[in-house]
Amino acid sequence: MLKNVCVCICVCILVLLTTTSISLAQTREEKVRQDREKVEAGGYWIYNDLQKGFAQAEKTKQPLLVVLRCIPCEECVKLDEELMEKDQQLKPLMDQFVRVRLISTNGLDLSLFQYDYDQSFAVFMLNADRTVYGRFGTRSHHTLWSEDVSIEGLAQAMQGSLELHANYNAVKASLKNKQGKQPDVASPEKYPLLAGKYRSKINEKKEIVKSCIHCHQVGDAQRDFYLRQQKPLPERILFQYPHPKILGLILDPTQKATVKEIQENSIASRAGFQPGDQILSLSGQPLLSIADVQWVLHHAGEQDKLTANVERNGKRLDLTVLLPQGWKRNDDLSWRVSSWPLRRMVLGGAVLEPATAEQRKQASLAEDAPMALHIRGLGKYGLHATARRSGFQIGDIIIGFDGKTDLARETDLLAYGVNALQPGQATQVTVVRGKQQMQLKLPRQK
Repeated sequence: MLKNVCVCICVCILVLLTTTSISLAQTREEKVRQDREKVEAGGYWIYNDLQKGFAQAEKTKQPLLVVLRCIPCEECVKLDEELMEKDQQLKPLMDQFVRVRLISTNGLDLSLFQYDYDQSFAVFMLNADRTVYGRFGTRSHHTLWSEDVSIEGLAQAMQGSLELHANYNAVKASLKNKQGKQPDVASPEKYPLLAGKYRSKINEKKEIVKSCIHCHQVGDAQRDFYLRQQKPLPERILFQYPHPKILGLILDPTQKATVKEIQENSIASRAGFQPGDQILSLSGQPLLSIADVQWVLHHAGEQDKLTANVERNGKRLDLTVLLPQGWKRNDDLSWRVSSWPLRRMVLGGAVLEPATAEQRKQASLAEDAPMALHIRGLGKYGLHATARRSGFQIGDIIIGFDGKTDLARETDLLAYGVNALQPGQATQVTVVRGKQQMQLKLPRQK
């Protein structure tokens, strides 16, 4: 029976705004405590103690399975039922690992645990010497997680890591680049954005939820690290972990890294990929999942050439993947939790979507107009209400921004505005309201 892994984007309650939210926070607090009691009583997982996991792996010579999970996260209940309750597909594989469950990123070693921090579920398969065998956990949409991951895919990744572990001496050199360069800071709470607000450990006695650093906050802190130094956001920070589909490469979520579909006239089609190809390695790194493909793409240059070794009909062959200048900018930022701070900075809390054909018609805009972004939402509070206070209305269509008329997606506008504009700078925005064109001013915020 096909069981999909719920990979959720958990927007954490960190501030208590009303009596209702206080009650909700307390309820979630209780859930975290109940979760710990249940996991520790079972004795199958090491709970929130990575060093104990490494010590046990060294002693038993087993690999580690480290699961980072945002708790509390309602959408992850299904995942807990399958992973924590020892799904029949996973149980024989999990038995061969030292299993560690981490519920926060407080004190997390960022030199080792580098992944897409807009996730709230990630799996690392490791050697006791900290060598990374592979990663698992991918998302490319608010809700369509089943297109990216599944229990079957996790089982495939785990089996693949066990095979790497069994042949460790022979494959160790190929795993070298699966661990990234030294990060800006050693652990999340040392980023300026989080320093003084969080400690290296969650407060297990009280306010566990409020004391927890969630995955997306690490990504927010990374961006803030550059912006507070008045440095532009590098492509690798702004467009993190590009999804293979922007290359026209659609992978099967139930397999390790197997091609399901190739889009016409795409980077993948020009490289020669075909449906059914199993991508054994990319840039020399063995692949266990879509997340491993994203790891390689994350470290690729703004213009680059990658070698993929694939198995096709029982034969191996090498393919060359040519990444043209600006290829990462085809990715989508709008699904990410991290897009909310960017919307505050660049859009004053406005939420945009491409105008439909009917909306263009009602606004007397040509169907092929390069820029027509419909305002579908406006923030109501604090800095997220800036666009509303500046005179923007839901239903307005933005056709120009700071003199640019070719920013076709919300992603394009966010990526442009965060680097091109300075905090406090007022930007001229051209909108169409009804059939009337007007000019509004919008300040770039910190």
